[in-house]
Amino acid sequence: MPVVQFTPLASLVQPAFWHELTRIKIDVLRLSDTSLPLAASYSVGRAIRDRETGTDVALPCSLSLGADAFDDAQTVPALAVSARGVFKNYNTIEDFKAADKAALFNDIADEMWTSIVAHKDLSKLNRFLLITFADLKKYQYYYWFAFPAFVAKPAWEIAEDGWKPAEERITASQLTSVFNALHADTKPYFIVKLTGDAAEVHPIDDAILTTSDQIIIGFLDPSAAPDNPGWPLRNLLAYLLALYPSHAASLPVLCWRDGEMPAPGKAWKSRFGVVSHPGSSDPTAKPTSLGWERHPTTNKLSARMADLAPMMDPTRLADQAVDLNLKLMRWRILPALDLEKVASTRCLLLGAGTLGCYVARTLMGWGVRTITFVDSSRVSFSNPVRQPLFEFEDCLDGGKPKAACAAERLKKIFPGVNATGYQLSVPMPGHPIPPASVTQAQKDVEKLEALFDAHDAVFLLMDSRESRWLPTVLGAAKGKIVLNAALGFDTYLVMRHGARASASNPNASANPNGQRLGCYYCNDIVAPADSLTDRTLDQMCTVTRPGLASIASSTAVELLVSLLQHPDGVHAPPPPPQTATAASSSTDASASASSVLGLVPHQLRGFLAQFRTLLITGAAYDRCTGCCEAVLRAYESEGFGMLLRAFNESGYLEGLTGLDQLYKEGEGALESVDWEEEEGEEEGEE
Repeated sequence: MPVVQFTPLASLVQPAFWHELTRIKIDVLRLSDTSLPLAASYSVGRAIRDRETGTDVALPCSLSLGADAFDDAQTVPALAVSARGVFKNYNTIEDFKAADKAALFNDIADEMWTSIVAHKDLSKLNRFLLITFADLKKYQYYYWFAFPAFVAKPAWEIAEDGWKPAEERITASQLTSVFNALHADTKPYFIVKLTGDAAEVHPIDDAILTTSDQIIIGFLDPSAAPDNPGWPLRNLLAYLLALYPSHAASLPVLCWRDGEMPAPGKAWKSRFGVVSHPGSSDPTAKPTSLGWERHPTTNKLSARMADLAPMMDPTRLADQAVDLNLKLMRWRILPALDLEKVASTRCLLLGAGTLGCYVARTLMGWGVRTITFVDSSRVSFSNPVRQPLFEFEDCLDGGKPKAACAAERLKKIFPGVNATGYQLSVPMPGHPIPPASVTQAQKDVEKLEALFDAHDAVFLLMDSRESRWLPTVLGAAKGKIVLNAALGFDTYLVMRHGARASASNPNASANPNGQRLGCYYCNDIVAPADSLTDRTLDQMCTVTRPGLASIASSTAVELLVSLLQHPDGVHAPPPPPQTATAASSSTDASASASSVLGLVPHQLRGFLAQFRTLLITGAAYDRCTGCCEAVLRAYESEGFGMLLRAFNESGYLEGLTGLDQLYKEGEGALESVDWEEEEGEEEGEE
């Protein structure tokens, strides 16, 4: 009699599986090569009709993997069954090639055979193995499947009449009963018991196999080849031969291939045959096994490669690629780094000049997705060489608005960023607003307030001292993270503003002395005033060493990220003075305890001429014109009216904060000093 020939399983991997593997590799596995459980599925065999010849062409006997392959609870459609496997990913292509594939394969085969002879367990007959190497820079995935199957010696044989249509042995009404039963509860393996014009479908168990001879062994057949049943039958026959050798002499088999009821006048697709085996001297002895998948092109036993780069959306490619280097930080260096918190932080940049451009680029490097610019000026011919978000064409025809132009350039660099630009003037103390412009100024303030409400962190990157006053007040009143960056010729200041006194974290001391951290204006005993009028050309332009802006900007962003990683956030204490003097020492105990990224200083003052950076902590001043409670309460109670007085009235902020009283006290102290002349001094003495 002819030997039974089986159709091997072929892997069908959906692109969504590779996307999910990318996520698993980066976020879960990282450098681990631990094996993971995997779920796949297969359904009844399918064929397509050749329009030229009119014959049916069998499709491959496929095992399919999708995006849910790593899920514990897999959902499969009707007349499809789940197959459970083992997944193992390697970190390098060399490890993938050198893997002990025989050992991996034999482990699966041993597990399957033990489940048969020791537990009579059918659930592991469809076990499979998948080994991979994922080249995540090129989006190329090397993989190799194995579908272990036991080899019967001698081989199973099929009756002389071979495989034939099922309806030659089973009536249409009985086949309909089988279809309805499987559609309601699909099983990979089952027993069909014919009862008159109907049929019953049962699980394979001792009770039926040992008490009834009029049974048919059935299985869900993924093959559509008329003379070759699918791969799952191979292990089912091994199961039956090991546990029920008496049935091997003549075993009727139903290869179920009908995914839907046949149309009127059409035949059933399922096949029927009677197979037999002469028996074995030791049925429980583990047979040899095979099952590595052959390459579909060369038909050789070799791995395959899926190249997703050409078929992926470039925007999606960029979205995954920009975060790759960041996520690699968590593999070895910083497992506790919270990248999601950084990416979700909405950043408002007040100023789209040299500092603003560099800050934006560094924020994108950290994966920040929401960046908003505010600037009132236009791109000039001196800008592109110093400000990397602008080009020569942006200067033509009077220049494009800086804020909108910078936002558009960010989108060209990375389409996934949510970048917006607003051309907006920030009112300033010392720059009175004419009556005709009050309405527009109020609208500008309202827009700025709305932008503060919509963002989490604000960078003050403007050119003048007084332009930072209003954002300082808004940031303190609304509890936002505020960071300042300011440049001299070869010096810079980067600082974070302390949290408002009434919002201080009771669990975190603001500084080592328990005092609240200061803002940009806390070191001043004068209110911000007009610093822009009557200036020479070199005073009107920001004259700095060209490399200074990028250093200060990057430092400001790194300070923000360190702050976000601190458990106390905006209330994070600065390092103690002894740590500040040794900021370069990463082994300092207080530094390692403050944040996963190290220190979270209050101020950094850089001196490029000496290539030196000082960490400074400054306490808040209770008469500060930018963040003291008197100013904040006046703003909260009076709103724009208070701001308008600050813009227009000289001396208003001094009176509000008590600085005018301080001046009087100082003058009184000077007047009370009894100045004495040194003895021997006379007029005209040389």
